[in-house]
Amino acid sequence: MTAADMLYLAPLLCLVAGGLAIMLVDAFAPKGPNAQRAELATLTTVVLVAAAGLSVALWMKGSTRGPEWITSYLATDRVALFFDVVICGGTAFAVLLAGGYLREHEMERGEFYPLVLFSAFGAIVLARSTDMLTVFIGLETMSLGVYSLVAFRRTSPRSAEGALKYFLLGSFAAAILLFGAALLYGATGHTDLAGIGAAVKSGHADTRLTVIGLLLLLVGLAFKVSAVPFHQWTPDAYEGAITPVTAFMSVAVKTAAFAVLLRVLVVAFSDPLTASVSTGWPAVFAALAALTMVVGNLAAAVQTSVKRMLAYSSIAHAGYILVAFVALPSQGESAVTAVLFYLAAYTVSNALAFGSLILIGSRGREAVSYDDLAGIGRRNPLVALPFILGMLSLMGFPPTAGFFAKYYVFSVAVQAGGGMVWLAVLGVLSSVIGAYYYLRVVVFMFMKEPKEGQTIAVPMKSGYVVIALILSAYFVLRMGLAPGAYLEWALEAAKRLV
Repeated sequence: MTAADMLYLAPLLCLVAGGLAIMLVDAFAPKGPNAQRAELATLTTVVLVAAAGLSVALWMKGSTRGPEWITSYLATDRVALFFDVVICGGTAFAVLLAGGYLREHEMERGEFYPLVLFSAFGAIVLARSTDMLTVFIGLETMSLGVYSLVAFRRTSPRSAEGALKYFLLGSFAAAILLFGAALLYGATGHTDLAGIGAAVKSGHADTRLTVIGLLLLLVGLAFKVSAVPFHQWTPDAYEGAITPVTAFMSVAVKTAAFAVLLRVLVVAFSDPLTASVSTGWPAVFAALAALTMVVGNLAAAVQTSVKRMLAYSSIAHAGYILVAFVALPSQGESAVTAVLFYLAAYTVSNALAFGSLILIGSRGREAVSYDDLAGIGRRNPLVALPFILGMLSLMGFPPTAGFFAKYYVFSVAVQAGGGMVWLAVLGVLSSVIGAYYYLRVVVFMFMKEPKEGQTIAVPMKSGYVVIALILSAYFVLRMGLAPGAYLEWALEAAKRLV
């Protein structure tokens, strides 16, 4: 092991060192009811930007082939670096939002920021995993931190309920995933994805054990991406958590889960013959995608809470991404590229949506329902503008990042042929339902008045939240007006994986 070898782990080491350093800073910081912790948001953001910068530097270096003692467990390819940047970027948005939210709502406690950094570390480990051992380690490292973050509002019964549901269901899902990994080891004699793939393709693996093991593994990961019918935890956890944590869960956790799911399928089970005949996972994913799109959108359309609407919206978006997964055996690079671009676009769009929701509420009244948005567009147009942009991007309205994300995913499905056109059509029709509840936000902001006697939410004044909104809005528009560069980066990463 040399210093040059350790460079391939530099983003991970940066997050760990940053988390430990912030714990020390918080330990020696002034205590008391008037003590400020918002400066920890700045330090945490710097750590995340530095980790992302190290990943970009490794990408620019050109050589992404790490030593075998690392690549046996953690990937160092450009797909890994791409997800490093997306996860660190999404986490940085959540941290900036927390810098304003926690102070405004008098919940500034120093443990928030190390928990976020260690959860982001687990997310990156999960996204980079090339072995079942590191899949489980990364999953649990990420999950334990997120369980704690969901329960961060200690005095809220709803927060405790959401955290408990997430913890119990997440523990069952992790156990199912671990059992599936054990069966795959029994079937193939390998825990590394490449070894599992080689055994399956050569016909040396026990077919029945492989199918059952893969099915259990997919159940565990489907829970993390909120695919139907493994989505029941999502609305309660999203609603119970403080809004910056909801933003973190919706972008970083979902991205990490999709990243490892992508790597598992491409490396071990993407061979067309293996996929369609031996394991049949594309048919399973087609059913998951259809159910997730339809159930997510229909449930979101009847919500009265904006946070619960965005929770079900995240379920629907998981269904859109799964459409590209179905095309993996036949489309390869194009399908992987579509998934990468979609996750990047979804990260900035969701950060903008949740950030706008945070901005609208203040200590007097947090905005969580549609009624809380009534008239805000006429009273404060500049406050409503980022929310509108976020909704339009999530809806897939041009020229936003969300439009091209959906376009690439549905295009891949159409190009795959073989009876997959129906899935793309269903995705478009589901998006029409999504347009209803996204535009409903705009209707309430500009065409509704607060009810008589209702306490009107007053927008907060926070530089942290404003910076997060400006940056996320920039990328939403940049990826929509000029998607070529981002698509090229996604394609360059996909070439190294397929």
